[in-house]
Amino acid sequence: MKILLLGVGMQGKAALHDLANSPEVTHVIAADANFDDLQKIVNHLDNAKITPIKLDVQDRTALSIQMKKVDAVIVLLPQGFRLDVLNLAIENGIHFIETSYALPEYAHLGQLAEAKGISILPECGLDPGIDLVLAGQAVRELDEVHELHAYGTGVPEPEAADNAINYKVSWTFAGVLSAYQRPAKMLKDGEIIHLTPSEMFSPENMHKVTLDTLGEMEAYYNGDAVKYLDIFGIANTTISTGRYSLRWLGHAAYWKKMVELGFLKEEPILVNGTKISPRQFVHDLIEPQIHYAPDERDVAGIRIDVRGLKDGKSKRIIYQMIDRRDLETGLLAMQRTVGYTASIGAHMLLRGDIEKRGLLTPTSDIPFEKFIAELKKRNIIITREEMNS
Repeated sequence: MKILLLGVGMQGKAALHDLANSPEVTHVIAADANFDDLQKIVNHLDNAKITPIKLDVQDRTALSIQMKKVDAVIVLLPQGFRLDVLNLAIENGIHFIETSYALPEYAHLGQLAEAKGISILPECGLDPGIDLVLAGQAVRELDEVHELHAYGTGVPEPEAADNAINYKVSWTFAGVLSAYQRPAKMLKDGEIIHLTPSEMFSPENMHKVTLDTLGEMEAYYNGDAVKYLDIFGIANTTISTGRYSLRWLGHAAYWKKMVELGFLKEEPILVNGTKISPRQFVHDLIEPQIHYAPDERDVAGIRIDVRGLKDGKSKRIIYQMIDRRDLETGLLAMQRTVGYTASIGAHMLLRGDIEKRGLLTPTSDIPFEKFIAELKKRNIIITREEMNS
């Protein structure tokens, strides 16, 4: 297996670690615009199969040269670069793996990829990624689905939640703030409900969940859950669905005020004659204060809660994953569950575990048992609970 890794930032660092330690991978080209940081990471790994290069992905000729040397490309870049990289991957006939949500344009590009005998595997991270694989499996285990609820979290473990907002960054903080301005869409008792950012943080739209080994957390709606009903083929029977983020208690009340006061608006305002984006100000003020110390651990978690009928009886199935930072490697749980998962996706495509070509979805195209076994090899454990509901 020869793989090109584009972007060796927070999540890319974990993907590179996993690829370098795989006996099946013979060569990794690790490419990043920030070569100094990349070189430090590669020096630390001290693995001869890694070739670090400085690369501007907007240089199509230079990127194509690297693609011709490999079997697949894992893309962990800002979202604006994805379409151009994907088009070039198709031209060069290599598999394309990423962790972000699929773009609408992927449907057409999937046909081109299929004709080339290659696969496009988006949403192959934590959320989206592991959550979709687990949800797809839970749905297949029931004859009829009535409720589907998906939870995701990335927080400091209680001992490390020691700042004013009980939160630290294991992902891009800019992405976190952007998500806090994103409206939510869900289904409740058969009715589609749209929530503004302020409304999704309102107490009446939230509930509490207790996770094993962690305790009580608050859940607020995050993103569009309704679109997955058609993807899972359960739109006709499902009466309630939601996608939620889990945070420590009090998180939503704080950010609700920030949203309502306009602190997360992107449009610049005039401050002493200078135009400043409120969200950028919040980012630049808070982000340096909420990093993990080397001995602190984060928690990444997924919980899938599905209810419906099996053999005429009411059933409830819960799949759950809770992972913590590996202090030996220094990799955060978020890095492990995103970066390792992207690496697993590349392995499964190149090994032949995934045979389908064209545009893939983790909801149905990633073999469940093999995927869970790959996670377990990396000490990322999935649990399952079934009960009468």
